[in-house]
Amino acid sequence: MRADGAGGLPGVAPAVETRGLIKWFGAQPALRGIDLRVAKGEILALFGPNGAGKSTLLRILAGLMRPTAGSAQVAGFDVSRDGDGVRRVIGVLAHGHQLYEALTGRENLLFAATMLGLDRPAERVAKVLEKVGLEKAAEGRVRTFSSGMKRRLALAKLMLHEPKIMLLDEPFTNLDLQATKLLEEFLIASKTMGATILLATHNLTMGFALADRMAILRQGRLVFDARRDEVTLESLRSLFALHGELWEVE
Repeated sequence: MRADGAGGLPGVAPAVETRGLIKWFGAQPALRGIDLRVAKGEILALFGPNGAGKSTLLRILAGLMRPTAGSAQVAGFDVSRDGDGVRRVIGVLAHGHQLYEALTGRENLLFAATMLGLDRPAERVAKVLEKVGLEKAAEGRVRTFSSGMKRRLALAKLMLHEPKIMLLDEPFTNLDLQATKLLEEFLIASKTMGATILLATHNLTMGFALADRMAILRQGRLVFDARRDEVTLESLRSLFALHGELWEVE
């Protein structure tokens, strides 16, 4: 299978593109020359062991971290030069819930809606709170929420503005079965509407079921890239076993 990170049709601008992307933390390399293209409307699952570079890649694409070398573009915006443009088109669901603990659940979403410049913010907030099952808990301070409730609120925040490009880092962590199903349905519906989704996960089964394409990062390098119809779940499991790594694949 190819490992060149090529996705999409020739001559069609990709939704996400990196060229020779490198990131060092002191003397430690995190990304070692990543070339990646993700087409509009594509779901790409990123697999790899801890420390492979998945979170670093997503943070660079979100404009939260600058690369050491190379370039990255999201929806045509250079992540190092036009952070505002990037933030307007992306939605992020990361390890940290990125919520204000001292505010209520509703206040967190209203603040996010205001910063995004959304029309009818109160109406949108009420709608997503109902979707994630937090309408009754919305007036409570986030610091009193359980981990699962915070994750649901972060999901509601993602749903607020129907982003064109989503960067999701272990999005199923701390979600119960009902919330997991809700996220799955949201991602599938978003793809139908043309959204592009990069999904970093240890859950091989879930990633394989959702993605159009699968890529593997290992020690900061892109070592595998294939469409779902080019590979089976069992062959992916075998590939991981050959690397001799401890993978969390269920």
